[in-house]
Amino acid sequence: MPCKISLKNNASRIIVLLTVIIFFSSFKALGQASAVPDDPEIVAAGEKLFKQNCMPCHRVESKLVGPALHNVYERRELPWIYAFVKNSQKVIASGDEYANNLYEEYNKVQMTAFSSFTDDEILSIMAYIKNLTENPPQAAAPATSETVSAAGQEQAIPAKYLDAILIGAVVILIILLVVLVMISSLLSKYLRQKKDLSDTDKEYVQPMFNLGKLVRNKAFIGIVAALVTMIVLKNVIDGLYSIGVQQGYAPKQPIAFSHKIHAGDNKIDCNYCHTGVTKSKNANIPSPNICMNCHSSITKGPKTGKVEIAKIYKAVEDNKPIEWVRVHNLPDLAYFNHSQHVVVGKLACQTCHGPVEKMDVVRQYSLLTMGWCVNCHRKTPLQTKGNGYYDKLVELHKGKEPMKVVDNGGIDCAKCHY
Repeated sequence: MPCKISLKNNASRIIVLLTVIIFFSSFKALGQASAVPDDPEIVAAGEKLFKQNCMPCHRVESKLVGPALHNVYERRELPWIYAFVKNSQKVIASGDEYANNLYEEYNKVQMTAFSSFTDDEILSIMAYIKNLTENPPQAAAPATSETVSAAGQEQAIPAKYLDAILIGAVVILIILLVVLVMISSLLSKYLRQKKDLSDTDKEYVQPMFNLGKLVRNKAFIGIVAALVTMIVLKNVIDGLYSIGVQQGYAPKQPIAFSHKIHAGDNKIDCNYCHTGVTKSKNANIPSPNICMNCHSSITKGPKTGKVEIAKIYKAVEDNKPIEWVRVHNLPDLAYFNHSQHVVVGKLACQTCHGPVEKMDVVRQYSLLTMGWCVNCHRKTPLQTKGNGYYDKLVELHKGKEPMKVVDNGGIDCAKCHY
């Protein structure tokens, strides 16, 4: 008996099968997304980790050195993401097709291995990415005639014209003064020609001023001497106070590195390059290989004609460190620990270093004198929340003003000099 194949029935079965596959795929993706937490504290922790470690190479909505990360928790399973973040080269070496395709697509740039990350930490990064995916930042609305007119109403005179107006006013005042002097001179000359002036009027028209007599006057000499002495003493004292102070110091560096471009425009976290800031006394100057994490993909070296980037390639090829010039110098007799201030004290880098993200050339922003440090310790509150070390101190201090660093021995000599 001949076998009859019903094309209609087979087509229906195929459609049903595809529908089931699509349904379960969507269900799986939905389940994966629901596994990523929405807790604000977890999102905040993920944001901190993302900005410190991922932002130099990744954005959520756009490609950079690596792929855009929006919906990455739906594109790949979480265990795969954990493994790839911890050691991408191991996943690639295993023959994973998706990982190898990524590696080829992005010019075989080797992703940094974050082997110290826990699954929970990576999940918190996924939470931050999910938050940005579902709530993308709103782009600034383009300026319209209404907004321009509103801005014009708020500031009727543009700031760039204020200086010109002030200069014009000063010029007008000078002209008026010259005119008044000329008028006074003409009137005096006219009055001097009159013969019937009284003795009082003559004193005003022809004032008797003897410069020699004034210079020989003891009171005048005393006043001048006192003024000169005060000015000299003020300059000497200011000079003594400025010994060892390098505020504003901005030396020329071997490579014209711009913090404004890296930390400002590209929002690279300080901790990404200065790796010791959270775990060491020193913040560490980045080695050329950290620069190459990005520049091996962004640029291709000297052929681009970018002289400064070519210097990085030269340092890597010659296996020699870049001889950066130290900007912030403390005397050897003073001890300072970055990790204590950044991790325990939770201070932002800008507290001491100023708006580095706006500096093309880094300069010493603060005084960094002993008095400057002591004043900071006197007014800065202790970060005691969640730190068991301070529990008994907080209990003893209960009912008083919030604890400052000074209350924990922050200005004891032995804290910095030992």
